Amino acid sequence: MPEPRLRINGEDHEADVSPQVSLLDALREHLWLTGTKKGCDQGACGACTVLVDGRRIVSCLALAVQYEGREITTIEGVDHPLQEAFVRHDGLQCGYCTPGQICSAIGMLGEYAAGAPSAATEGLAPGSLTPAEIRERMSGNICRCGAYNGIAEAIQEVAS
Repeated sequence: MPEPRLRINGEDHEADVSPQVSLLDALREHLWLTGTKKGCDQGACGACTVLVDGRRIVSCLALAVQYEGREITTIEGVDHPLQEAFVRHDGLQCGYCTPGQICSAIGMLGEYAAGAPSAATEGLAPGSLTPAEIRERMSGNICRCGAYNGIAEAIQEVAS
């Protein structure tokens, strides 16, 4: 069986993985891109969030072979104002969830800009990303240290 060709952070990689290997395990254990973290390994915590073609996914629930030919961005490939904003607003403590939080926030800002609705603020006018809206849209990412206020402040700063 041919090895899947994955485009990660702008570079092509051949991943020597079997069809049942998750994208998370391919990144961490086969390609040594360890910025993406393994949390629950069940899609519930968001620690493994990466971007695929600009959209956020939890990589522990995705098979690596599904993403052949797609543009995958891990935290190693991110250069975004959110990174500095997280530091400025103390949006991290232990840092374990931070790569997933940042990738998720980038994806979320794209979703919001594209007009994707959320349950928090139905009918929200464009350009008015509220703290409640941010918390709703980021609810798939857990921070065990409780840095949620700083995370929301960092996202709101970058969004405005």
